[in-house]
Amino acid sequence: MDLGLKGKNVLVTGGSKGIGLAVAELFAAEGANVAICARNAEQVSGVVKSLAAKGVVAWGAAVDVADPVALQQWVEGAAAALGGIDILVCNVSALAVGNTPETWENSFRVDMMHTVNSVAAALPFLEKSKSASIVIVSSVSGFEIDFAAGSYGAFKAALIHYAKGLSNQLIAKGIRVNAVSPGNTYFEGGIWQNIENGSPDLYKLAMSLNPTGRMGTAQEVAAGVVFVASPIASRISGTNLIIDGALTKAV
Repeated sequence: MDLGLKGKNVLVTGGSKGIGLAVAELFAAEGANVAICARNAEQVSGVVKSLAAKGVVAWGAAVDVADPVALQQWVEGAAAALGGIDILVCNVSALAVGNTPETWENSFRVDMMHTVNSVAAALPFLEKSKSASIVIVSSVSGFEIDFAAGSYGAFKAALIHYAKGLSNQLIAKGIRVNAVSPGNTYFEGGIWQNIENGSPDLYKLAMSLNPTGRMGTAQEVAAGVVFVASPIASRISGTNLIIDGALTKAV
């Protein structure tokens, strides 16, 4: 299936590892030009080189997405390097699970406001695209109560609402907006590997709740993100795509 992504210009926040990296790699494999950001400059440089090796234009910079000025400069720099923006994927999370002032502040600044600020910075460029799309990565914790209830779950829920509202506001401009909500996703250096090592009882509980007997992979989530972002999904806007292997029970 041709997703219609060849030559499209894609921005992915948090593209140096995990889901963001898998998303960037799949877009590049489909022939899209890709810009990424993350906090570690060395990791960003390595990913940019590997993406460029796929024969596409690749660009990246080290950015703290909680800094709105730096984030806007990254979006504008990416648009200049790629020649515009067709797709924006907001993927970064503080992973601030808890119910303290610190977890609420971190979740607000990183999960919520990095998304809001990314969209605001990218909109002038997306409005010029003939196949503009925004994908906001939320979580199953945003629509069903689990161990991450508190700051993490509340702001993931807010992102789903934000995506739905944006889809209604921007469709007249030809810009589609969707949320993607992964369930437990395991990858090297990710939160579930850390939980496996640091909180084995919680990890064992989480595994017991997965009907497939395993957690998902970053590549499985990326497949959903890339599809819903692509021009072939031209009629899909305002949805929340759940990628969880039947983990959740909410209707």
